[in-house]
Amino acid sequence: MNIAEKDTYKTIEIAKGDTLYKEKGSKFIGFVFPISSEEDVKELIGELKKKHHTARHWCYAWQLGIEEVRYRVNDDGEPNNSAGQPIYGQILSNELTNVLVVVVRYFGGTKLGVGGLITAYKTAAKIILDEAVIVEKTINIEFQLIFEYQHMNKVMRIIKENNLDILNQKMELNCDFLISVRKKNAKKVKKYFEDLRCLKIKQI
Repeated sequence: MNIAEKDTYKTIEIAKGDTLYKEKGSKFIGFVFPISSEEDVKELIGELKKKHHTARHWCYAWQLGIEEVRYRVNDDGEPNNSAGQPIYGQILSNELTNVLVVVVRYFGGTKLGVGGLITAYKTAAKIILDEAVIVEKTINIEFQLIFEYQHMNKVMRIIKENNLDILNQKMELNCDFLISVRKKNAKKVKKYFEDLRCLKIKQI
């Protein structure tokens, strides 16, 4: 099933690193990071280049987004499609998004050839992803509810019956709630609130 057709997605919550794969003297060190923007990628790659400043290559792949996915691969001086693409293949096979996988290579003096490089980068990426804790999250939609305090019980009943999360609330004469609803339930929940006819509901 395409990621866009689901209301869940897989990612990792905690960075993991320093897994080692060796091939003919070369060392391939794997890292995986949760990311939320391309700025995260630049920052994390910069940190790894400082930490492993004597390495030869810092090859990586990332994927961002849940319903509109974007990604990038980088061979960082290795032959075309011998590093970034095999790393990205492991992101895809684990069905992950909002994730960056980097494999740092220390050259061991023996050339591996394109086939050898593909295997090495793929294996290093697989090892780090096998060690990472993968979590499944729901795609949620946020709604703003505006209503008079006297209708609080009616609103709270719907919230409790549907196990909705209140992200923010202001309770005065006019109440203002920000709620989070799982995507697959959003239409149904929105109709429950609209049927009350005592509040304004707006998707954020």
